[in-house]
Amino acid sequence: MPFKSPIVGIDLGGTNIQIGVVSPDRKILGRAKLKTKADQGYEAVLDRIAGGINEACVEAKLTLADLSAIGIGAPGPIDPNTGVVLEAVNLRWTNAPLAADLGKRLGKPVVVDNDVNVAVYGENVMGAGAGSRFLLGVWLGTGVGGGLILDGKLYYGHFLTAGEIGHTTLLPGSPPGSTSLEHNCARSAVADRIARLIRANRPSIVTTLTEGNLDSIKSKVIAAAYEANDELVREVVDDVCERVGVAVASAVTLLSLERIVLGGGLSEAMGKPFVKRIAQSVKRHAFPARCRDVDVVGSALEDNAGVFGAALLASERI
Repeated sequence: MPFKSPIVGIDLGGTNIQIGVVSPDRKILGRAKLKTKADQGYEAVLDRIAGGINEACVEAKLTLADLSAIGIGAPGPIDPNTGVVLEAVNLRWTNAPLAADLGKRLGKPVVVDNDVNVAVYGENVMGAGAGSRFLLGVWLGTGVGGGLILDGKLYYGHFLTAGEIGHTTLLPGSPPGSTSLEHNCARSAVADRIARLIRANRPSIVTTLTEGNLDSIKSKVIAAAYEANDELVREVVDDVCERVGVAVASAVTLLSLERIVLGGGLSEAMGKPFVKRIAQSVKRHAFPARCRDVDVVGSALEDNAGVFGAALLASERI
């Protein structure tokens, strides 16, 4: 939906906050990126968000008065009707009235939704999911998140938690902490598995790429080793692609989805080979045969998906 005045879109994470002033013609006029520092407490995070909005406005040569609204994508389950963050583990927030509190500080309407929901919404409006009315977004990063578009609208379900594909039980009967899609396929899980195999005396160039610090295996390191045909990394990543494909195929079968958008730090770093591998797995496992025509694509907006999605969602809801 078009809007008349600039809107701020915010991607609030446990580590970083990305802020963008989005124009009515869908351009980012000004930006700010800062550390969340959640350990300093809720009020301190609100202070940092307010300061970041001011910084982005300065770059855009605008003032707070020029903005029509603020949209925020926050981690964890959200009540989109009230803008309350029900539980954000990585921020250590429970029942935080983010929309109301930030709105009071800034004197602007604030819309809050789940961070992956807003990213998926951005992709659905102006990215890789454009034109799709039945879409699942799967974001593979430190964790695994998801967002659903059903019949052209974000779908929340009765408990407001729809789309949380990362918590799908993938391996029932496995030890606690190893049963879900997120346990097995998040970037943190992939890095942990690679490190454990190297420590079990499997050779890998990851040792060189990390200068021996196996506690700092980032997405770009995994991607570089995969591109270099590192046997260990290819074994681990290909297994991850298969498992993600199985979970996504189940969602396609259940909901008859037409498109899957893959995003998040791991997916974006790995690029097209990663998306292709997952697509192959999805098409092997989806049922019935006609569901194998599902389109599996990578994010087009990448880091900007959350900023654009939060702004676009705010424009719709105000």
